[in-house]
This record gives sequence, structure tokens and C-alpha cells, in this order.
Amino acid sequence: MDRLSTEYQELLISLKQRIRTSQIRAALAVNRELILLYWQIGREILLRQSQQGWGAKVIDRLSQDLREEFPELKGLSRTNLMYMRAFAEAYSEEQIVQQVVGQIPWGHNLMILDKVKDLAARRWYAQQVTTNGWSRNILAIQIESQLYQRQGQAVTNFEATLPPDRSDLVRATLKDPYVFDFLSLGTAAQERELESALVQHIERFLLELGAGFAFVGKQFPLEIGGQDFRLDLLFYHLKLRCYVVIELKVDEFKPEYAGKLNFYLSAVDDLLRHPYDEPTIGILLCRSKNGVVAEYALRDINKPMGVAEWTEALTKSLPDPLQSELPSTTELEAELGAIEWEEDVGG
Repeated sequence: MDRLSTEYQELLISLKQRIRTSQIRAALAVNRELILLYWQIGREILLRQSQQGWGAKVIDRLSQDLREEFPELKGLSRTNLMYMRAFAEAYSEEQIVQQVVGQIPWGHNLMILDKVKDLAARRWYAQQVTTNGWSRNILAIQIESQLYQRQGQAVTNFEATLPPDRSDLVRATLKDPYVFDFLSLGTAAQERELESALVQHIERFLLELGAGFAFVGKQFPLEIGGQDFRLDLLFYHLKLRCYVVIELKVDEFKPEYAGKLNFYLSAVDDLLRHPYDEPTIGILLCRSKNGVVAEYALRDINKPMGVAEWTEALTKSLPDPLQSELPSTTELEAELGAIEWEEDVGG
């Protein structure tokens, strides 16, 4: 009887997992068909307007007629038809719809459409939603912080210290600057204050670091040669399969910082790294840096590391052209509010 009960429980668990997997696949397929339908409707409107000179008023009539025919469908309002037209105009190729933007919900697509103007950036954010499972609120935060522009921008020595295929992968995990807009430290903050504040806001900190970072500890102790040393922050990256040491500095980057971090990386590789782990990576987060000085400091370092800035306010660190593109708080609230109409846009 016990054996039968055990086998039954194993069968039940297996079937539950299969059903959940099937439900997820079905939901993704439904979403993909819905997004493709919206794109096709938008494309037809575009074609009629460009080839036959139809005006904007035809969208009002089309919305009314379609809603009368399909009263059970919630995404046929005039506003949503306008978005379908803009969606088809933004993505001219059906392949992009099928393979990229069709994988994410319509509400996410509208946010990307409203807030991101560059096609490559739009595709990148859509892929990140699929890869990382971002909610719409998280997507809004990432777009607002100009994540696309900051990815892979840190000064590193990865090309000299890592194999080519891994160098590109690791470089993509770093950004510059890192934006800690959830902090209020001021310019006189000490490194321990910064460290404690980041750990207190660990969820936001991990979100800013990016997918894959698992927090191991702060002031992580290492005994080397009979002396005690402490790492500011230690992480393990689940995708890169390696330890990541982060050293925090509240002043401008200095060349000696790279030497100390190199020492820590050697120690972690010897004392913590398992045979199946990749080489440990180091990140120096400084209040500011001189890019040329950082490049010289890393040139002959034999451990993989990068130097990036951290800031509490994005607009302080971006060049003027990007600053002018940032929406105001009022604009953000208005745009986010316009998207929160699930009943009207179909999810």
C-alpha cells in the first residue's frame, strides 16, 4: 500500500508538472497569435491609408463595426487600433513579430513602443523581457534607467584575460554607470555606509546588477598568510558559473584599487572556487573614473575585472543628448497610466 501511495504521488507530481508546462505553452501560443493578429490589423490600416488615402476617421468606424461583430473581444477600441497601426509601422517585418515581440504581452509591447524609439533597443528590451521574465513595472524601471545604453560599457580587461566567446558574454553583464537611485547618501558618504545601504536594498541592488547574481555576503572574510582580509561584497553568478567580487569606492578610481582587487581575485580562486567554476571576476564600482587611467591600470592585470561608475541619479552621469531624452516624472506617470487599461487592450 505504501509503495502504491509513493508511486501515485510521483505520478501526480509528474502529471501536475506536465499540465503546468502545457498551460504555459498554450498561453504563449495564444499571446503570439494575438500579437500577430494586432500586427496584421495595423498593417492593413497602414496599407489602406498610404495606398488609398484613408483618413484617421476610418479607424473610428472600423473600431465600432468590429466591436459590434465581436463584442466579446476587449482589444478593438479606437485607441488600441491606433496602437496596432503604430505597432505595424514600428515593426515592418513579420519575422520580428513572430520571433521577438510576439513572445511578450501586448501591454509590455505598448510600453516599449511608447518609451523606446530605436528599433535595435526595442528588440533588445523585448528579448530581455522573455529571458528574465520582467513584469511591466520592472520593464518601466529598466527603460527609465537607460539600461540598453549602459550595457557592456564598463572599462574591462576581459579580452586579454578571458577566451573570446566568454569575454563577450561577461562584458554584457557589466554596465556603466550603475544607477542606485534608491539611495540617499550624499557626496560625503563612507564606503561602509554605501555597502550597508546596498545590502538593505538588496532586491533593488540585484535588479540593477542584472539577472544571474546571487548574493553571498558582505565583508566576506578570507584568511591569507595568517592575516584577515574582507571582501566588500561577494556574489556568485548563476549563468556565468563564477564568483564575482565587488569592491566599492566613494571616490574617483585610483590605479592601486586594481592591484588590491587582483589580490582578492587570486585568493577567491584558490580558497573558494570549485573545479567546475569559471575564473572569478572583479568589479570596481567607483564614484567616478578617468577612462584612460582605468585602461592603463587594467592592461597588465592577469585576472578578469572591470571598472564602472555608480551614481544615485542617472541624469548626472549621462551626456547631454541622452539627458534630453529622459522623460519627466509627469510624462512617465501619464504614459504609465495610459497603458494601465487591461480591459481595453487585451492584456
